[in-house]
Formats: sequence, C-alpha cells, structure tokens
Amino acid sequence: MQLKHLKHLAAALFAISATSAFAQTYTIEPNHTYPSFEADHMGISLWRGKFTKTSGTVTLDRTSKSGSVDIKIDADSLDFGHAKMNEHAKGKDMFNVAQYPTIVYKGKSIKFNGDTPVAVEGDMTMLGVTKPVTLNINKFKCIPHPMLKREVCGADATAQFNRTDFGLSYGTPMFSPEVKLAIQVEALKAD
Repeated sequence: MQLKHLKHLAAALFAISATSAFAQTYTIEPNHTYPSFEADHMGISLWRGKFTKTSGTVTLDRTSKSGSVDIKIDADSLDFGHAKMNEHAKGKDMFNVAQYPTIVYKGKSIKFNGDTPVAVEGDMTMLGVTKPVTLNINKFKCIPHPMLKREVCGADATAQFNRTDFGLSYGTPMFSPEVKLAIQVEALKAD
C-alpha cells in the first residue's frame, strides 16, 4: 500500500515540475519601458508624467496560463517635462523620493483570454502604502528579436487608481485624485 502512495506522490511531483518547466522569465528592457500617468487639472487640461527608469521581471507560463510580474520604478526618474514641477513632485508634498525611492508593482496572477494575457492582478506599493491595482493588457505580442536573437515580448497596459489611497493627496481637488496609468513595456527572454 505504501508503494502505491509513493507512486502517486512521484507522479504528482513530476507533473508539478513538468508544468513549471514551461514557465519563461523575461527581463524588463529599460530603454523600451515607460510607465506614464495622467490626472485631470481643474477640468481644463490633463497633466501627464512618466518614469524613465524601470526594472524587473515577468514570468509567463502559457501552458498553464499563469505567471507573475515584479516591477520596480525609480521614483526619482519622474519627468513631467517641466523642471519646476519635477522638483516639486519629487519633494515631501508628493512622491517624497528621499524617503520612498522605489515604487513597486507585484503582479500575483495573470489572466488569459485563450493564449493571450489580458490582465494582471497585483499590488502596487507607493509612499509605503500597498493597495491592489489591476493592469489591463490592451496589446500583447512576442517575436524573435531581430538583433538580439532571442524572444522579446511587448505589451501596452493600463490601470486606474485613486492616488489619495496611497497618501498622495497634494493638490486635490485641483488635480483629480483619479489617476490613469499607461505602461509600454518590452521584456527579453532570460538566457
């Protein structure tokens, strides 16, 4: 009877290891990845900004339709295209980059429609506060990179969140607390 249980255990362990063998890790390509955001300014214009330094990994298992995302954003790389606004936004009133130099997104679950990832459910940590944020994947494609000779995947993702939930309440109500997030991302398959 014990031998039968050992056979079932061995079969289960083999199934788990075979499934994880299909998972691929992709490294974020920082020169082609820019999280950007926009917020309404008094109903008359939209202010937009972006972060220019991002790193991290995406793990994707197309066979089991699962995966994870681990992204780090350098908060000091914030760029509104306006030097005085950049300086103010990096200070204690807003992003407080001296105390909170990194914004982190940890995607715990990737949702698929057929073979295509369409959403990531995870948590974002900003200003020391962690809240759930779902990224909707509007476009996803993988190709062999013509110069690097390995697979590269790209995506366009969007999300919406309330910045005051993270403690970033400066400028409300002149600047809407609702923030639209857009991320262009490319990631190279790890060697």
